[in-house]
Amino acid sequence: MRNFSPSHLLNADLHCHSTVSDGLLAPAAVVRRAHGNGVELLALTDHDEIGGLAEARAAADALGVKFLDGTEISVSWGDDQTVHIVALGFDPAYVPLVQGLGQVRGGRDSRAMRMAEELDKVGIHGAYEGALKYVGNPALISRSHFARYIVELGHARDVKSVFDWWLAKGKPGYVSHPWATFEDAMGWIAGAGGIAVIAHPGRYRLSRAELHQMFGVFKDLGGRGIEVISGSHNAEMTSEYANVARKFGFLASRASDFHGPGESYADLGKLPLLPEDLTPVWSEFF
Repeated sequence: MRNFSPSHLLNADLHCHSTVSDGLLAPAAVVRRAHGNGVELLALTDHDEIGGLAEARAAADALGVKFLDGTEISVSWGDDQTVHIVALGFDPAYVPLVQGLGQVRGGRDSRAMRMAEELDKVGIHGAYEGALKYVGNPALISRSHFARYIVELGHARDVKSVFDWWLAKGKPGYVSHPWATFEDAMGWIAGAGGIAVIAHPGRYRLSRAELHQMFGVFKDLGGRGIEVISGSHNAEMTSEYANVARKFGFLASRASDFHGPGESYADLGKLPLLPEDLTPVWSEFF
């Protein structure tokens, strides 16, 4: 086992994905890449799924990487806004959490078929079948799988462009969907002994007032943390959400949201350090 860095200098990455949801690498391969990039503490946070945690933990133990069980829960908020809550350090055998995640996953296939219907109207044909080529588990089909197929067809140069032009809210392939409620998701996480963290707050299409309202509800329901450092945050966003952490007393997280080589905002562990005055979320575990 390696000697680990002091808390603020720890190369922690607490948000990434594997082939169990919409990532490009298997859970063990994610851990190996993280280790190669100098990551000392990792959490695998597949969307609404915990099926890759045992494989990832075994790989982390073999390599001397500290590991936290994680998942990223899709939550509905306000007027058709999806918010993601990262759960960290929970008991993956907690039955209400396992059942709740199953319920959230249950609506993905019907949403995917409706997305394909909408894309067909604008000339992107066979999108459901095309997206399935990129899916390990059909129950976890997501917009990322559609995006890879649309890139394959040549309609966009990369996955991010697909979201900008085809799959984001208000675009031709976007289909709204009711996910978990805030109350349910927070209850599952608390019951399982985990910590809830708001993922990549800079990506939500909410005004500052709406965001702060959401942060207040999140805290009232037992929310503890916020991703201050995110692969999708620029320096201005990092400063803004560091101030949010100070105002609300949130623990601060550091997270790449890595999905795969060449398809992510940032590579595993290749992130700025947290501001020194913030309390890292991992201080609750180590």
